[in-house]
This record gives sequence, C-alpha cells and structure tokens, in this order.
Amino acid sequence: MAYNEKLNDRIRESIADLPHVEEKHMFGGTCFMVNRKMCAGVVKDEMMCRINPKIYEAALEKDGCREMVFTGKPMKGYVFVSEDGMKTKKQFDYWINLCLEFNKEAKAAKKKKKK
Repeated sequence: MAYNEKLNDRIRESIADLPHVEEKHMFGGTCFMVNRKMCAGVVKDEMMCRINPKIYEAALEKDGCREMVFTGKPMKGYVFVSEDGMKTKKQFDYWINLCLEFNKEAKAAKKKKKK
C-alpha cells in the first residue's frame, strides 16, 4: 500500500539531527523510532503520532486529528493527523514536538525472545 512520501520526508527532516532515530516499515507505511520507541510515522496520507495519553482527548479536538483504530479498538495515546491539521510549519511542528516530548517518558516495547 502506498504512503505519502513527501510527508515521510517532512518527518525525516524534522528529526534528522536527533540521535538514535530509526525508520521502519510498518502499518503499510513507515514508523520513526526514537530511542527504540515508536514516535511518529506515516500511514497512507496521514501522520501517525504517539502522544501522551493524558492529552489524548484534547488532541482529538484539534483540526485534522482522529483516533488511531487498529483491530477495531482506538489506541489511546496514538492519533492520526490529516493534511488539514498540519498545513503550516507551526502546525506540523506542534505534532512532532508532542511526539518527541512523550518519547522521553514512553516505554520501549519489550523485545521478543528468539525461539
């Protein structure tokens, strides 16, 4: 499935100077891992943001923001942001900064043991 490569480049450029950034393909798009933790990514034409669950409800009220629903359930702390919510650099930076701020507190996924 195709994803918005321009948006992907926009995210990549915004976090390029950070240490410990890894780009992975997942969700039919990409995910940027910062310090081995999911931070932001692209699914189709939307930015996926991992944000603090404490501000999740308030974030959903922002233009272009909606719940990230996987396997039929909303994933609290993860949102999708459409182009409407990040038309300007200021709007885009708002979402990236939310992701990076929460990344400092977020827990990394546990590594799966090899069989």
